[in-house]
Amino acid sequence: MATIVNEQITDAVTQTNVKVLAESPAMAMGSIFQTMAHSTGILFENATSAQQQQNTLAQSAANMGVMQIYSLDTMAGAAGTEKMAQAGIADNLTSLLTVLQSFRR
Repeated sequence: MATIVNEQITDAVTQTNVKVLAESPAMAMGSIFQTMAHSTGILFENATSAQQQQNTLAQSAANMGVMQIYSLDTMAGAAGTEKMAQAGIADNLTSLLTVLQSFRR
């Protein structure tokens, strides 16, 4: 059994459905724009954090360099340290030469 519905009611329901369907693309684009803005904000926060960490590393490296410079008493001490650092190379070459000469015999 069919019920007769007033035309004004069907028009109101139809117009409401059309309004909802027409607004959905705009709502979707608004959501996308908000997500992009939020992601860009996080990107800049991470960049700032990384820059602060790099500055801290640079300061500590400079501090270590200054500490090493001040730990050397004189230029003679620095020259002695350099000679001691290179002493291992000569010892290695001498032992290698000794082993090679022992094979010739």
